[in-house]
Order: sequence, then structure tokens, then C-alpha cells
Amino acid sequence: MYYCYIDSPIGELLLAGDDEALTMIGFPEGKMRRKPASDWVENKQAFAEASRQLKEYFAGERHEFDLPLRLDGTEFQILVLEELQRIPYGETTSYGDIASRIGRPKAVRAVGAANGRNPIPIVVPCHRVIGSSGSLTGFGGGLDAKRALLQLEAEHNRSGLL
Repeated sequence: MYYCYIDSPIGELLLAGDDEALTMIGFPEGKMRRKPASDWVENKQAFAEASRQLKEYFAGERHEFDLPLRLDGTEFQILVLEELQRIPYGETTSYGDIASRIGRPKAVRAVGAANGRNPIPIVVPCHRVIGSSGSLTGFGGGLDAKRALLQLEAEHNRSGLL
């Protein structure tokens, strides 16, 4: 497993993966704070494209990611993660809406749990899921990071970008 750190407006992010795909983004704060395992190898070059696309995202120049990803989890969790990737840039949705979209309208809590264990946040935009009342709910990088990501997208939500 390779890893590197990149600077971002929400703090230093840990990127991890292998020769084929990005498998994890870790936050500097919150429950999704991650550290490299002792057998991981630091390799910035392995994440050159992911780093470039994340920098473009934080600059408001990129609205969609085009990276090889390896999503991990149960069949249900992967279904949720795939649906998260369909949430348009600058928009939000609720756990209930996601549950309905995947054909499991009563699985709102399970959708929340799957959302909460998203291993590749930002690229798989779990930050775009909010409570049905419009409230910001939990986020692996902390609510301040979630608020910052939603604000960034609101400020740069123009059509015609990547």
C-alpha cells in the first residue's frame, strides 16, 4: 500500500492506495482521521493525478473526479457509495433520498452507516448528504470540514467545468 499527504484548505489529507486505485482519503480531524500502517510506503508519485484533481477541486476548478477507485464494503455499502457519486456538485440530498434512489426506502439508518464509513470522502461526496431537516449531520472529517466543503461548492457551482 502506498500513501502520501497533501495540503488542503481543510487540513492535511492522507491519500492511500495501490498501483491500480485510490482506496482511502483520511482527514486530519474527526472519526475518519487515519495514519499510515507501518508497512505502507510513502510515494507521492503514485498519487500525482489524485493530488492534481483534488487541488483543482479545492480551487473550484473541478466539479467531478476521474480517478480509478476501489470501493470497499458489503454489496449494500458499495451500492450507497456508487449512489453518492451521482449527487451533483454543489447540491445536497438526504439519507432518505439516497435510500429511495437505491430502492430501499426504509433503510435510512443503514444508508447513514454506509455513508459514514465511506473510505474515499470528497471524491465520493458523502459531504453532500445532510439531514432531512436540512441540518448538517455527522461527517468523518468533522462538521467544520463538511461546512467548508459545502461552502466551497456553493461558491464555485457554475456549469461548464470538469
